[in-house]
Amino acid sequence: MAMAQRAPDSAPDRPDGEAEAAPALVGWRLLALFYDLWPAAALWFLLSFLFSLAYAASGHDMHENIAPFSALQWLLWASCWLASGAYAVVSWRRGGQTLGMRPWRLRVTTPDGGVPTPGALWLRYVIGTVSLLAAGLGFWWAWLDRDRLAWHDRGSGTRLVREAKAG
Repeated sequence: MAMAQRAPDSAPDRPDGEAEAAPALVGWRLLALFYDLWPAAALWFLLSFLFSLAYAASGHDMHENIAPFSALQWLLWASCWLASGAYAVVSWRRGGQTLGMRPWRLRVTTPDGGVPTPGALWLRYVIGTVSLLAAGLGFWWAWLDRDRLAWHDRGSGTRLVREAKAG
């Protein structure tokens, strides 16, 4: 007797009649990450503008760039990284989704479907950053993982799931 296999992107129905969320595939993760690049870039532009105003106010020529690899530029980069992290953590904490995750019905949860703690979400962001800096290796790992979890899922004790279509 042949057993029906579910597609990796579909979710089985639970006994209570509600569809269960399936683990998010790497492609959905990357689409959401690309979509989230745009709100993050807006934050980076705003911070860069504020840093440039402060730099000019400190007596430098308005058309002079902040010196590459200077302490001020490192501070700007760290500020951009923290602002992006705050955007992600606040979004994940308030509704489980960033702007880029909404179109693809992706949600960050705990393994039991609950809301992760802020500490777990910051850890997820830090490990996700390391994963991206390693040429995305932590994302590609999800192809090999038995539960389709990326490094930041495993390391933070969170899960990225794709919810079934409503209706």
